[in-house]
Amino acid sequence: MFEFEQRKLPNATVVLVLGILSILTCCCYGIFGIIIGVIALVLYNQDKKLYDQNPSAYSDYSNLNTGRILAIIGLILSILTLLYFVWIFYSLGINKMQNLQELQDKLNELQ
Repeated sequence: MFEFEQRKLPNATVVLVLGILSILTCCCYGIFGIIIGVIALVLYNQDKKLYDQNPSAYSDYSNLNTGRILAIIGLILSILTLLYFVWIFYSLGINKMQNLQELQDKLNELQ
């Protein structure tokens, strides 16, 4: 009989790392987390197509799937963070953000 050696998916580890980074960077105004999350999902789709063609040839689908889940969580958290900062900017207005005293007064009022 022939022994068949399973290979690793080319981007499975990268997707996993990017999924973790998308969660960690969601607090950076949401922008970095969104970018990293989208990149992770694009790489996931590429590897998923490879896996679907021949599932028995690859061994680390669980890492790929975990990375996808983490990327989705990071993407959601990043979008919520971005929406929060947009809301803060909208509610304070540009004039109050330029004047430090007015900004402090408005933040105290919101709390």
